[in-house]
Amino acid sequence: MRDLAISSGVWNYVEPAYLTPTWVHFDRRNLNSACSSGGYPLIREGSRGVYVLIAQDDLNTLGFRTGGLDGIFGPQTKNAVITYQRSRGLSADGIIGCNTWRSLQENVVGSGRTNTTID
Repeated sequence: MRDLAISSGVWNYVEPAYLTPTWVHFDRRNLNSACSSGGYPLIREGSRGVYVLIAQDDLNTLGFRTGGLDGIFGPQTKNAVITYQRSRGLSADGIIGCNTWRSLQENVVGSGRTNTTID
């Protein structure tokens, strides 16, 4: 599926295999990637949408409570991000950029289904 999405030329972005080893995520991205090598876009307080949901799901799965899965990067999500960043020795700015995305994805892989898993 990944190769088909890439070769079709229809999609601006196809999620790298190292971030999503068991499924394919591709979309018409309107935002630049947080990392120069690709990946999810930078998100911060005030951001909304599927990438906020992914971050909220990752954070909740890892035990950093965001107050729910609503796709809105509000104060509770920001606090969860800061707490997560501090726990991993990252810059605790409450913004999910390249390093925080990479860390979240590496730490959540293999965690399996949880009560916060989004299908």
